[in-house]
Amino acid sequence: MNTKYDICFVTVGDKKTAEKITSGLLEGRLAACVSAVPGVESSYWWKDRIEKSSEILLIIKTRRALREDIMQFVKNNHPYNVPETVFTEIDGASKEYLDWLGAKPGETLTRDQQEQLARGEEAYVHEGKAPSAELKHTFARL
Repeated sequence: MNTKYDICFVTVGDKKTAEKITSGLLEGRLAACVSAVPGVESSYWWKDRIEKSSEILLIIKTRRALREDIMQFVKNNHPYNVPETVFTEIDGASKEYLDWLGAKPGETLTRDQQEQLARGEEAYVHEGKAPSAELKHTFARL
């Protein structure tokens, strides 16, 4: 399945930066969802040395057409000289999820629906739980 959606990975060094980038992407309607994964241990070459850092990984779900805007936003709001902004295509997902992802963030769903989807995604991503009947009902109304 070929889609028009991406996942973007961005690492940040602290919670304040994670929150700033997350809220900016969402408020700017550049992302449908941003998941923050704390405790990522990164090892990398920097200035002829191997460095190690504890970071937060942001997993950004978005439309492919927004790649350049996201890269520019991250570059303008990230303290790193060379921030990681890596995209990968979503080549398959449920129709309901892709429909939600393709909607203009914040315009199609009610606040309650957005919260339901966020809770359902968190349960699925972090706990491996299948969507609830209530969440399936929300998808059916879209």
